[in-house]
Amino acid sequence: MSIDEKLSKLEQLRAETEQGGGEERLKAQHARGKLSARERLNLLLDEGSFVELDRFVTHRSTDFGLAERKVLGDGVVTGYGAIHGRLVYVFSQDFTVLGGSLSEAHAEKIVKVQELALKNGAPIIGLNDSGGARIQEGVVSLGGYAEIFLRNTLASGVIPQISLVLGPCAGGAVYSPAITDFVYMVRGSSYMFVTGPNVVKAVTHEDVDMEGLGGADVHASKSGVAHFASDSEFECLTKVREIFQFIPQNNQELPPAGQGSKTEDVRNDDLLGVVPDNPNQPYDMHDVIRHILDEKVFYEVHSDFARNILVGFGHLGGHSVGVVANQPSVLAGVLDIDSSDKAARFVRFCDAFNIPLVVLEDVPGFLPGVAQEHGGIIRHGAKLLFAFAEATVPKVTVITRKAYGGAYDVMNSKHIRGDVNLAWPQAEIAVMGPKGAVEILFRKEIEASDDIEAATETRVSEYREKFANPYIAAARGYVDDVIDPRDTRSRLISSLDMLRDKRDQNPTKKHGNIPL
Repeated sequence: MSIDEKLSKLEQLRAETEQGGGEERLKAQHARGKLSARERLNLLLDEGSFVELDRFVTHRSTDFGLAERKVLGDGVVTGYGAIHGRLVYVFSQDFTVLGGSLSEAHAEKIVKVQELALKNGAPIIGLNDSGGARIQEGVVSLGGYAEIFLRNTLASGVIPQISLVLGPCAGGAVYSPAITDFVYMVRGSSYMFVTGPNVVKAVTHEDVDMEGLGGADVHASKSGVAHFASDSEFECLTKVREIFQFIPQNNQELPPAGQGSKTEDVRNDDLLGVVPDNPNQPYDMHDVIRHILDEKVFYEVHSDFARNILVGFGHLGGHSVGVVANQPSVLAGVLDIDSSDKAARFVRFCDAFNIPLVVLEDVPGFLPGVAQEHGGIIRHGAKLLFAFAEATVPKVTVITRKAYGGAYDVMNSKHIRGDVNLAWPQAEIAVMGPKGAVEILFRKEIEASDDIEAATETRVSEYREKFANPYIAAARGYVDDVIDPRDTRSRLISSLDMLRDKRDQNPTKKHGNIPL
C-alpha cells in the first residue's frame, strides 16, 4: 500500500470518528435539543484549539452482541484545547454511541486526560452525557468508574475540575461530578440521581419524574449538587468559559488579573443609601457587591441555593477575588445548615487556588429552631468556621451592619486570622440583638414596670448606644478601621495590594479533620 493510499485510509477513519453513532442517532440527539459531543467542544474551546487523543480506541468486550457494535472512540471524545488562550483538558461523552455508556476503554481514555491534566497543571472539564456503566462489561465498567473517582480525588485542590451534566448521569456516575469543584446543568435535558424514578417508586412508592427527581432546578435550588442551571447548552458552555476569567490553572499559580482600573469610580456615593436607617429593614447585598467590584461584574455561584448567603467571583482593582456575603433580604441573612455548607465549600476552593477572600458581613446569628438543631447546625456551622480559620489567602472583611453572636466570629473575624477587618459606622457588633439582650439582662426590672413597652424601649436605646456601634471593637483592634461606606472600594483595593505577598501557613499535618 502506497503512502497516498495509507493517507487516504487515515482520512477515511478520521471522518468515521466524526460521525459518532451515525447520522440517525445524531438527528435523534438534536431532536432532544442536545448537541453532539464534538459540537459541544467546538463551543466550549477557543476556535481551532482542540487536539483529539485516542480517537481510534474501541471497546474490547465481545459479549451480548458487542463484537459487531464497535465504534471508533468508544463513546467519548478526549483531548486538550484552550479557553481564553489557556490550556485545558476535556472529555465529552457521546450519547449517540451505545448511549455514552462507560466501558473499560472509555474509562481509560478519561483517566489518561485526567493524568495529563494533573501532570501539566491545567484544569480538566468533563462533559457528561451517559446512560451509565456498560452492563455487558460488568465489574470492568464499575472498576473504570472507580479509577476516574480516584483521579478526581487526587486532583482536588491541585487543578480546577469542572463538570457539565448535559444529559443523564445516574448511579455511580454521579460521584465524579460530585467530587469536582463546579457542576453545571441544563434545564429540561440534564438529570442526576443515584436511583431513577422507577426504582424510587418500587422501593418508596413515591411517584416522581426525572425532572422532579434530579433535574437542573432541583439540584441548583434544593440539593445544592449543581452550582449553575442554564436554559440551553449554549448558555451553559458560555458560562463555563466565563469562570476562567477568575480562576488559575493550578494551585501553584495566581488567578488571572482583571482589566479594571484601580481609580475608576473609587468613591461611590450610592453606597451611602444601601443600608436602611432601620436596622430591621432588609436590603439587597447585591447592591453593595456591584458597587465595589470592577465593572460591577459579579460571577455568582450557587445563586439559587441557600440564598441567605452569596458567593461568587469578581475583580477588585484588578485582583481576582472570591466574595462571601450575607444576604439580609433572605432570612435576614442568618447562617443556617445550607448556607454554612455553601460558603464553606466556596471558601475552601478559593483558599486552595490562591484567590483572596472579600467578606461582606451583615449577620444576626444562626437560624434557631428544632429542625436546624436536629439537622446538625452545630456541625454544619463548624464547617464554615473551619474553612475560614484554615484559609491562608488574603482575607478582608467589611461589616456593613449586624455582626451578632457566634456568627460574628465565624464570618472571618480578626480572631480567626482575618487580615483586614473594616466596619461601616452603622455596624452593630454584639453578643445578640438589642431586644433579645434586654429581655435577658433586664427581665425582672421590665416585668415589674408599670409600662413594660416603655421600659423595654428605654433599655433597648441604652443597649444600642453602648453596643450597637463598631467603636468598642475598634478600640480593642478587632476592627482595624471604621470607614465611610463611600470609601469601601478604595480601602479594599488598598488592602488587597498590601496583602499581595502575604505569607501564612498552617501546622504541618497530613490534613485537618473538617466536621463533615
